[in-house]
Amino acid sequence: MRKIILAVALASMAFTVSAQEHTSPIGKWKTLDDKTGKQMTVTEIYEAKNGTLAAKIIENLGLPAVCDTCSGANKGKPVVGMVTVWNMKANKDGSWGGGNGYKPSEDTSFKAKSMKLIDGGNKLEVTGCKAIFCRTATWVRAN
Repeated sequence: MRKIILAVALASMAFTVSAQEHTSPIGKWKTLDDKTGKQMTVTEIYEAKNGTLAAKIIENLGLPAVCDTCSGANKGKPVVGMVTVWNMKANKDGSWGGGNGYKPSEDTSFKAKSMKLIDGGNKLEVTGCKAIFCRTATWVRAN
């Protein structure tokens, strides 16, 4: 009888943990092509040494292995390992913002206006701006 009670308790705990909402964007995310919706990379968001959030590509799913179209310091560098978002600071509303970003597929730098968890923390809206023009990309949590 004890074994049955223990098994039920463990099963319910596992379900509770898996059903919880994610409250932090730290972790692995699949990025999607804006036009096709095709998965492009797996990007990991992590806490940087200065306490802000940053993101780097850890797996390439649809970009060239080396960024020959990139300019500056990223020209000819492997896509895996590239930092794509940095200096994201926590906001009072639970989002993060005020950082910088780089999109290697377009060789574009931008102001990372915000990162906001949606869909119970299973998706992340990342909004970047160049001058007054902003675009929002949705990343999907990678399990």
